[in-house]
Amino acid sequence: MNNTFRTSLLLAMALATVGCSTIQSTANEGKAMTVDPAPNAGFIENPNRQTAHADLPFQKVWIKPGFEKSAYRELVVAPVNTEYMLKMDWLHDMSSASWFGDVKKDIAELARYFHHQVVTDFKNDPKHRFLVIDSPEQHTQPALRLELALIEIDPSAPVLHALSWAGPPGTGTAAGAINQRRAAFEGRLRDLETGEVVATFADRDMADAGPLDLTRLTWYGPAKGIMDRWAKQFVQIANRKPGESVTDPTPFTLRVFGSD
Repeated sequence: MNNTFRTSLLLAMALATVGCSTIQSTANEGKAMTVDPAPNAGFIENPNRQTAHADLPFQKVWIKPGFEKSAYRELVVAPVNTEYMLKMDWLHDMSSASWFGDVKKDIAELARYFHHQVVTDFKNDPKHRFLVIDSPEQHTQPALRLELALIEIDPSAPVLHALSWAGPPGTGTAAGAINQRRAAFEGRLRDLETGEVVATFADRDMADAGPLDLTRLTWYGPAKGIMDRWAKQFVQIANRKPGESVTDPTPFTLRVFGSD
């Protein structure tokens, strides 16, 4: 690596780190300035009644007036819906039918992962806010059904990123050198007994950013990390006290090569 390229690389990383410190100090506000909400996908009816809540980490939220979460003790987590993911424009722009089939399998696996992570985090909640049950037939106390849909995952382009890092100095900016990923979901809470939707929420989040990470060279990048964060936030929201805020961690954390 020549000295000029080494200097450019270190400068890009330093600039990115300065950006991180600025955003980290603003929590939910920082995310609002850096990550635009995803367009409504259609999983949520009446999405226009959703608004931003400063005390919640999700970008769009609607809660039925008078809804009291304390009245519910059990939770069913439905299988994660992926039909909106399969409509993503970039997916249908790919020319390889075999590649498309592989991505469909990956999407199904990501849905299973998201479901498993949400169930696991609620079961491992030390406060035991909800008893997670596998099916509606098992409920013996007032219960909620959590219904989630993955609606977007930005595809990574590891080859392009590799080329951008290997290219001559001055071919990109600090922002262009940082590998960023986004994912989005829509969700709703339903009273299991009545079937009424009592809350809806949607979020688009950005994964931790870093130079080319050789452990994440897949089309979906570190999307699982975003899902891990969402799952933890569901539990935090379930446990939060009146007036308490659940903040979103910064989506920008500079990572070194190969870090988790």
